[in-house]
Amino acid sequence: MPKLKLPDIDKVVAIDIHTHAEEPCGTHPDDGYDDFQAQMAEYFKSPHKHPPTVPETAAYYRSKNIAAVIFPVDAERETGFRRYKNEEMLEIASDHLDVLIPFVSIDPHKGKLGVREARKLIEEYGVRGFKFHPTMQGFYANDRMAYPLYEEINNGGAIALFHTGQTGVGSGMPGGMGMRLKYSNPMYMDDVAADFPDLKIILAHPSFPWQEEALSVATHKPNVYIDLSGWSPKYFPPILVRYINSILQDKMLFGSDWPVITPDRWLSDFAKIDIRDDIRPKVLKANARKILGI
Repeated sequence: MPKLKLPDIDKVVAIDIHTHAEEPCGTHPDDGYDDFQAQMAEYFKSPHKHPPTVPETAAYYRSKNIAAVIFPVDAERETGFRRYKNEEMLEIASDHLDVLIPFVSIDPHKGKLGVREARKLIEEYGVRGFKFHPTMQGFYANDRMAYPLYEEINNGGAIALFHTGQTGVGSGMPGGMGMRLKYSNPMYMDDVAADFPDLKIILAHPSFPWQEEALSVATHKPNVYIDLSGWSPKYFPPILVRYINSILQDKMLFGSDWPVITPDRWLSDFAKIDIRDDIRPKVLKANARKILGI
């Protein structure tokens, strides 16, 4: 396929920096994935019994005139759920580049194999970002095991987006499905930002229970941004709202966490919280344009 093209950002009203690409229901009925997704829908009170496919996601965002960064999560080693192959997802997303900006995901435990895959995805496909989920992938972000992959991403000028804070993954399941929250403390990202000062890093989600750590890292390290996905804005802690309105106004990004939280719900609640009028456009679109380079 030809290299990925970007949507006409001037025509959209916002950029959702955090949405999930999922395969159709029943694709892998033997690995427990559908049961897991049903639990996630219950936890987030999602309107979707199973996540929408990439084409369905594109249709939704097209109807809202919103561009969306979309990605799978490669966590097959830790969860047993077979990954949505990056190339397959990219091929499907390539039919919807008027609204979709595809990122990819590689478990850093894949070592040199993962580095080789990252290089190919950047050089041949023009991928602009990589999603990491330390809790689902079972690693600390500052583990040197992951550094060759970060270096490849950095060399390619791509973005590294990291889940931070608590996760709904495994919540309420026996043992939390084996998911360990400790891996997603955003303070581990401080080492990564220091060791890769040119790497564009996004800390995903309000980082409960480590919100102040995330704010500290983003304030101290010029290359670190925060996306506001995964929570309804009405639950944002006061200190997060204060930083959005002040020293981090140029580093905060709109993200929904589609499909478990819809942009309709997120944007409706965002309109009701005390954000300065001159800052709202930065959060909804301008800051994302800056980090995406568009």
